[in-house]
Amino acid sequence: MGISDNLKRGTIELMLLTMLKEEDMYGYQLTQTLAERSGGQFIIKEGSMYPTLYRLLGKGLISDYQKKVGARRTRVYYHLEPEGDAYLGEIRKEYISLNQGVLRVLGYNGLEELAK
Repeated sequence: MGISDNLKRGTIELMLLTMLKEEDMYGYQLTQTLAERSGGQFIIKEGSMYPTLYRLLGKGLISDYQKKVGARRTRVYYHLEPEGDAYLGEIRKEYISLNQGVLRVLGYNGLEELAK
């Protein structure tokens, strides 16, 4: 497993919680939204995402509920709980701070330099 894979895995929790802050979503919707909003950098299969969702459920950071879709189908939606919102605020600050430090070490002083 390369460094890129480890970096992506470490940020998936942050991104899932961020998307759930905006609205309740079901598994497939989360994977599609993540791929779209990341410009294709984060393409994950639903099966790869569920361990993260189950871990968040186990910690009480998110909850789930079923919603009937059509005559026979139901979807499991995930909802960000207040504890998850507080946790998101903490890890978001840590992530931004860490990235700023890495960018400084790499010699990037601002977002303008990243576009070059």
